[in-house]
Amino acid sequence: MPFPALRPRGRTRIAVVIAAALALLAGGTAGALAVSTNGASAARAAGSTRATDTASQYLFVHDPTMAEEDGTYYVFSTGDPAGNIGNGNIQIRTSRNLRDWSYAGTVFAAKPAWITSTLGSIPNLWAPDISYFNGLWHLYYAGSSFGSNNSVIGLATTPTLDPGSPRYHWSDDGLVFRSTSPDNYNAIDPSLVTGADGARWLVFGSYWSGIKLIGLDSATGKPATSAPAIYSIAAKPFPDPEEGAGIVYHDGYYYLFAAVDTCCRGISSTYHIQAGRSVSVTGPYSDAAGSAMSDGGGMEVQGTDAGMIGPGSPFVFATRGGQDWLVYHYYDAYSAGDAWLQIRPLIWVGGWPVTGQPMVPVPGQPGPPGA
Repeated sequence: MPFPALRPRGRTRIAVVIAAALALLAGGTAGALAVSTNGASAARAAGSTRATDTASQYLFVHDPTMAEEDGTYYVFSTGDPAGNIGNGNIQIRTSRNLRDWSYAGTVFAAKPAWITSTLGSIPNLWAPDISYFNGLWHLYYAGSSFGSNNSVIGLATTPTLDPGSPRYHWSDDGLVFRSTSPDNYNAIDPSLVTGADGARWLVFGSYWSGIKLIGLDSATGKPATSAPAIYSIAAKPFPDPEEGAGIVYHDGYYYLFAAVDTCCRGISSTYHIQAGRSVSVTGPYSDAAGSAMSDGGGMEVQGTDAGMIGPGSPFVFATRGGQDWLVYHYYDAYSAGDAWLQIRPLIWVGGWPVTGQPMVPVPGQPGPPGA
C-alpha cells in the first residue's frame, strides 16, 4: 500500500559541518579500491518515462550501489518496475570516470524461480548491495511488493565484475533472510557491513519498526542459524518512514546512514539522507546533537538540491586512505521526476560526514552539475 506524504521534520546539523559543506566547492578525483560498502533502498514505483540515457538506453536508476575493479566503476541498481530494462532484474552500469555511465545489462536473465515460488509474480528485484570478500563479489538484493512485508533477501556471487572475463558468472546463492506478514519488520534493503574485528553483519528494514541488524557467518555470507538475533538500531515515529540504510566504519565509529520520509513519488518525494554514529555496530546510534536514532534522531547529510529532488538510498563507497563517496538516487525535476544516479565526495569534519559537489551530470539540466 502506498504511504502518505510526510512533512519533513526538523533535523540537526552542527555549525562546523555547515561551514565545511559550504566550503567544499568541488569533488576530489576517483579514489582507490573500495574496501567497505553499504546499502540501498528499494524502488516501489511506476517506471521512468525518459526515452534515452547517455548510452541511448531508457533510464531508471534507483537504489544504487557501487564497486570498482581494475579501473572500472560498476553501479548496480533496482530493476525497472515497468519492465523496459532487463525485465525488472538488477541493472548494471559502468563508468571509467564516475560521470558518464553506460548500461551494461542485468545480473540475472530472469528472476530466480525460488523468489517467484515464495512471493508469486513480482515486477522487479530491489535494492542491491555489492561487496567483496572470500574471493567473490557478493550482491545482496530484495524481493517484495509495494506496501508488503512478505519479503525476501537473496544473494548472488561472481568471481569478477568484468563481463568480458571468462571467469564472469553470477551464481544464484538463494535465500539469505525473509519476513512474513506476522513479523514486525520488513526484510528489504539489505546492506553488508564488515566490523573492525572482521565480523560481518547485514542491515535491513523499512516501515514496520525501522532499521534492523543481524549477524552473518563470515564464510557463507548468510545467517549462521535460521533465527538469528535481530537488533533494532533506528526508528521514526509512526508510520516509521525510514529505509535504505547502511553502515560504514570510519575512524573508530560505525556510521549509520538512512533514507528518511517518502520515496517513489517523483518530484513529490520527500526523501532525504540522515546519519548517526556509534562505537558499536549494534548501537546505540546518535546524531551530532546526541539524539538517539532509535528514537527519531538523525543528522541530515544530503537533502534536495536544485532539480535533484528527494535524495535517498545512501551507499558509502569507502576507500583505503583516498576519497570516500556518497552514492544515491534522486528524482530529476528537469525530466519528469525520473530516478537517476548521483555521486558526491564525502569528507569527515569533526567526526561527521559532509558532502561535496555532484559528480554526475543531471540529464535534463543545462550546464555542469550543480549549475
